[in-house]
Amino acid sequence: MIEIVDLHKNFGDLEVLKGINLEVKKGEVLSVIGASGSGKSTLLYCINGLEPIQSGSIRVDGVEVHAKSTNLNILRQKLGMVFQQWNSFPHLTTLENVAVSPRIVRGLSKKDARDLALKQLEHVGLSDKIHSYPGALSGGQQQRLAIARALAMEPDYMLFDEATSALDPELVGEVLDTMRLLAEEGMTMICVTHEMGFARDVSDRVAYFHEGIMEEIGPPQQIFSDAQSEHTRRFLSKIR
Repeated sequence: MIEIVDLHKNFGDLEVLKGINLEVKKGEVLSVIGASGSGKSTLLYCINGLEPIQSGSIRVDGVEVHAKSTNLNILRQKLGMVFQQWNSFPHLTTLENVAVSPRIVRGLSKKDARDLALKQLEHVGLSDKIHSYPGALSGGQQQRLAIARALAMEPDYMLFDEATSALDPELVGEVLDTMRLLAEEGMTMICVTHEMGFARDVSDRVAYFHEGIMEEIGPPQQIFSDAQSEHTRRFLSKIR
């Protein structure tokens, strides 16, 4: 599981995360909601070791992420991350984009990496685009390519940082469908999202962040229908 204990994170004098305590178990889908600037994305960056922390601890399967002895390159193979922007290599085909990390990082042979890339591109519905370059793909297809690249490392956990926020509205659904598929297959996921329908329908739990504090966490039905926090109720009333 992912275990977070009393996590504090600052950017200069600004305290962005103020004592977060959270456990995410294998097979669980957690959606993290809240206003911009509430610390949601920073949480993911800290889990993946992309941002240092001031105090507290984050453990992934018992390994302390921010310990000096931790090899982050090895640990990150457990943690697939999909960002707001897809960050594909423009000079590589979709097949090459997905195959490159398994070859370089995991040391797979060219054939094995290609076979794995084909499998994951089919997984996300891009098997007909294997020879296309990212510039020829729609935004939704490029984001699904980013998901395939993350899956090619065969991670135990997937972290989604507002994966649909940069997409035109008509393209959001195809990415959410791919995320739903992963959830149905039992992938452990932490999804920072503004898509309330996804959070309500797919999540096991929903966490509401407010000004660096995890204000409330619980099953979707409770959060959306019977929120205990006034901050949570006010936030949800503005987006419905």
